[in-house]
Amino acid sequence: MNVNDFDLVEPLRNHIVEHMSVQVYADRNQMGAAAAAAVGARLRQLLQDPERQVRMVFAAAPSQNELYEGLVREQGIDWSRVCAFHMDEYMDLADTAPQRFGGYLTERLFSRVQPGRVELLDGLQDAEQECQRYGDLLRAAPIDIVCLGIGENGHIAFNDPPVADFEDSRIVKAVKLDEACRRQQVNDGCFAHLEDVPAEALTLTVPTLMAGRELFAIVPGASKRRALAAALHDPISTACPATILRTHPGITMFTDREAYGL
Repeated sequence: MNVNDFDLVEPLRNHIVEHMSVQVYADRNQMGAAAAAAVGARLRQLLQDPERQVRMVFAAAPSQNELYEGLVREQGIDWSRVCAFHMDEYMDLADTAPQRFGGYLTERLFSRVQPGRVELLDGLQDAEQECQRYGDLLRAAPIDIVCLGIGENGHIAFNDPPVADFEDSRIVKAVKLDEACRRQQVNDGCFAHLEDVPAEALTLTVPTLMAGRELFAIVPGASKRRALAAALHDPISTACPATILRTHPGITMFTDREAYGL
């Protein structure tokens, strides 16, 4: 049985903003089930080619919890032919720290569905060398699917407004985190205090994310309302990096009543 075989309802609103399909659901559970059904359906479609390997990038954040729970329940996906990447990682955070994004994704998804390849960023390595290593892996072939969220300051991955570059020539880069971004990590319950949140991270750049053939954005919760409104309606600029998503020809936004403001 697939996620889309049960408890899947029609969105409260379904409309287009420029190139972006926006689906608004009553709550996070409905949103997550719908997103998982859509990602699962696309995976099964791509994997109909028996020679095909699907390359995917995943976000690590509490906003993605319902998506990943849904994907775990999806049936008929040959995960052994999926190569999984993630989009950002803290620098200089101990490899045993529960806040590491690679650990989050391993616990929530990778250990449960067992992708054939999992490529993790390592924030404990030399930043320049790690960006080069991971960039080479990403550059080896196109990315088929990107599952991402939007930060409270409008960031995508760790491309905060001060460091986001829509024309970035790099694949992966080291960045200093905006204070608003770091405060979100406290608001999400990932860290107890602002001073506990690392100040630097590695991130896939905006062009790397936008190069994905198909994007699925999952944005729930009242804390994202301002950022989502900006992403949907503000002029496209790095003041809200998520505005660039509206230019992607293959993006679907899944959100809920609280984030959208219905």
